[in-house]
Amino acid sequence: MAFKQLVFSGVQPTGNLHLGNYLGAIVKFVELQKHFECIYCVVDLHAITTWQDPEELPKAIREVTAAFIACGIDPKKHIVFNQSQVAEHAELAWVFNCVARMGWLNRMTQFKEKAGKDRENVSVGLFAYPTLMAADILVYRATHVPVGEDQKQHLELSRDIAQKFNNDYSASIAKHGFGDAFFPQPEPLIQGPATRVMSLRDGSKKMSKSDASDYSRINLTDDADTIAQKIRKAKTDPEPLPSEEKGLETRPEADNLVGIYAALKDTTKADVLREFGGAQFSTFKSSLVDLSVAKLGPIGGEMKRLVADPAYIDAVLADGSNRAREIAAKTMLSVKDIIGLVRR
Repeated sequence: MAFKQLVFSGVQPTGNLHLGNYLGAIVKFVELQKHFECIYCVVDLHAITTWQDPEELPKAIREVTAAFIACGIDPKKHIVFNQSQVAEHAELAWVFNCVARMGWLNRMTQFKEKAGKDRENVSVGLFAYPTLMAADILVYRATHVPVGEDQKQHLELSRDIAQKFNNDYSASIAKHGFGDAFFPQPEPLIQGPATRVMSLRDGSKKMSKSDASDYSRINLTDDADTIAQKIRKAKTDPEPLPSEEKGLETRPEADNLVGIYAALKDTTKADVLREFGGAQFSTFKSSLVDLSVAKLGPIGGEMKRLVADPAYIDAVLADGSNRAREIAAKTMLSVKDIIGLVRR
């Protein structure tokens, strides 16, 4: 059957949203609004797979919501909400726990990386959260998901779960009038330069809110002076910028800064190098400072204004949750019929 085109994606509320979150995810969310109906979620149930301070979590949820709005997501035209307010996410996740296979989850490389050598002591939620991610997407029967390279494996799992559900219950799906498939096969949307932004202190590591050094990242709430200082102190090498992309292959810090500039200006690395090839980093960094402050300064200011009005943020989340629940509830009622549960 043909599925209505719909985009779903989410961001964890774990504090300190940074340039990597913006360029790798949120800026894409804003662009997708022009072409799709979109549902954007603050995935607070994913956040608690590791312990979160109950005093800080509400602030982090509101901060992500503020970032969505400050960056240009329109919560009136599209749906913005937090996951825990729509119980159908967790309900469908349990159904998917019974569809997914242990072997599939055991192959998830991100779990292995996060758990490290202490796998026996991590939460069951950290192990099983890819099935919740599948439920997040499929409870809306979403067809497209903007993802970074590190989430592609989880989206593949979502596709596997959707396919197995469709196969396992094919007769019941047809009986209830849904043709040969109830869930779509969601497609990844990976676009544009700098989808993977690296640390300003080490070009081999992804920019991360957990890095001990605040100089490793540009936070979305940083003011102009802080942004400028961090870029000027960013690690580089003594050579001038190359004129072609091939010259960046063995220079991770240079590659990262050029990628950031390209993404902020909505151009390509090749175009950036045509403009700055042969220039010293001092010249390039000055231009990058100007561009970064112009792009990020207004976002940080608007985020601070919105966070200072928690009643407004909560009203946005409540409205979005009500609209999301209407869609999710219909999906869950159909799922219960398909798998043979008795309901009112």
